[in-house]
Amino acid sequence: MTHPFPRLVVVVLAVMAGSLLAAPTALAEQACPAANATPANATKREILRATLCGLNRERADHGLRRLKLNKRLSRAARRHARDMARRNYFSHDTLGGGSFVDRIRREGYLKGAHSWVVGENLAWGSRAFSRPRVIMRMWMNSPGHRANILNASFSEIGIGVAYDAPVARGGEPAGTYATEFGRRG
Repeated sequence: MTHPFPRLVVVVLAVMAGSLLAAPTALAEQACPAANATPANATKREILRATLCGLNRERADHGLRRLKLNKRLSRAARRHARDMARRNYFSHDTLGGGSFVDRIRREGYLKGAHSWVVGENLAWGSRAFSRPRVIMRMWMNSPGHRANILNASFSEIGIGVAYDAPVARGGEPAGTYATEFGRRG
């Protein structure tokens, strides 16, 4: 004859263990709302905030200070993301040959700076691959993109997201991301 008590204990422990495993996911959602949203079901503001939250969470996990949004860097990022999506290309250089440094300079970010450092991350994805959480995972798995995110020299950021892909996708929801990192001295 078996006793039902041990089975009940096992079930309770399994439920408790499952809730502990689910807790980080629930906490992550609270910490970065809209991290799992796509352009099809969130506003640009929500996507931008989720992206900034994810970037700052990665930096905090590595003992780095938070990045602050900068209007000039944001304008450079927004314009570049939109340009890539509209003109069907994906590159750090524009179709006219301008670099990300040229774009950042044109927005006035470098004006009056005695020293400066800038960087850029780009990404795009369609459907589930356009979610800020997925974009962050792709960047963190790429050595160059990861280096920009975890560069202690950067203190400011601009984020731009275009709700379209830089290649023809048949109308499916997509997002093209540009992030401009910077610090002026």
